[in-house]
Amino acid sequence: MGLFDYAPAPESRSVVDLKPSYGLFVDGEFVDGSAGAFKSVNPATEEVLAEVAMADAADVDRAVAVARRAYDEVWSRMPGNERAKYIFRIARIIQERARELAVLESLDNGKPIRESRDVDIPLAAAHFFYYAGWADKLGHANLGPDPRPLGVAGQVIPWNFPLLMLAWKVAPALACGNTVVLKPAETTPLTALLFAEICQQADLPPGVVNILTGAGATGAAVVGHPGVDKVAFTGSTEVGRMIAKQVAGTSKKVTLELGGKAANLVFEDAPLEQAIEGIVDGIFFNQGHVCCAGSRLLVQESVAEEVVDRLRERMKTLRVGDPLDKNTDIGAINSAEQLAKIRTLTEAGEAEGATRWSPPCELPERGFFFAPTIFTGVSQAHRIAHEEIFGPVLSVLTFRTPAEAVEKANNTAYGLSAGVWTDKGSRILWLAKQMRAGVVWANTFNRFDPTSPFGGYKESGYGREGGRHGLEAYLDV
Repeated sequence: MGLFDYAPAPESRSVVDLKPSYGLFVDGEFVDGSAGAFKSVNPATEEVLAEVAMADAADVDRAVAVARRAYDEVWSRMPGNERAKYIFRIARIIQERARELAVLESLDNGKPIRESRDVDIPLAAAHFFYYAGWADKLGHANLGPDPRPLGVAGQVIPWNFPLLMLAWKVAPALACGNTVVLKPAETTPLTALLFAEICQQADLPPGVVNILTGAGATGAAVVGHPGVDKVAFTGSTEVGRMIAKQVAGTSKKVTLELGGKAANLVFEDAPLEQAIEGIVDGIFFNQGHVCCAGSRLLVQESVAEEVVDRLRERMKTLRVGDPLDKNTDIGAINSAEQLAKIRTLTEAGEAEGATRWSPPCELPERGFFFAPTIFTGVSQAHRIAHEEIFGPVLSVLTFRTPAEAVEKANNTAYGLSAGVWTDKGSRILWLAKQMRAGVVWANTFNRFDPTSPFGGYKESGYGREGGRHGLEAYLDV
């Protein structure tokens, strides 16, 4: 070991009581599924964590019927201040069980424990706290004099932030008086099932929250069910298109938060040390499994060489490995399928003439891992410059003028987020107006707060989640 090498600092798994098998959560209790079971795997070790029930159309029918009954008889009739007590209780229990949730999230998802512990779980609790506060104030949300809940919300969430995406969707739905049928991602169902236990612990009325595990067919059954009044989906643009077609012609209200190819713009007057940290956080946080990741770095030509040199030095300090080690910066890729996609696109980048670089990095022998990677010499025609890789891969492009920066930043099918690094406040405000992105961060990146809305333009979807705006998606206004 060198002078400044880190000794292993693993988080204990003993705080998590993993069951050998899990059922569906319907009407306040766990029940068997009708379509067999699938395995949830630890992507860092390829170890099978548990067998999880697979829901089919009959299970979806039952869950929607139960959610409808809970909506008609209990939840929609309950005063907002009473609903708030349950939501607040859920938030407190998430805090109390934070360590357990963080370890389980890292086991099932592959993200570093310090990200689960310091970002995902605290933010999930914060969303429940925030929307608990709105439950008895809906008439003051500037959404009309008498906003009413929609009914049953069918929600499908992704694998990159399993519990946090659950919170983004469940908390506002419950605050507004809706009931929920939620389908977590097939590769990361375990924290959603632990959340079901939290609902039991909070004495949430049966049927208010129902959780159906399964693959794409289960999600399609939830989205297409005639008894669902509201559809909320976070995931790929490809699946988002399918959902939009599926619900077209119905009265269902829809929110879609889809893919992205965010531009992170660095100007010559930017605070470069701060910008380097923002670039690293923007693309290597959560292994790049972030829809709003800053996967395109646009640097002003006069400082491009210096920025790339500094970035390479910083990347040499990133630690790739065991997600449960508190020193790990980059954990495991979520699945073998996603790892194969990342490899395919990086190989395409090399084949098309871009220059690939990764720091010296010894990857674990087992599990799904990929070294942090940057490409220089990238043109806008390259696949890596316009296709979402969803991994720890950064494409570096250059610009000369602010107008060219805007043109290149907007030259994408997506429009979810962007970042600007400059010392000039006037330039930040001008760029924020010019860029077609739902969120523009200034001299920071990947900063989230439950009070702030989030969503995109173009193929990044429509609708907003978070903040007061997030209530509108779950109300008849």
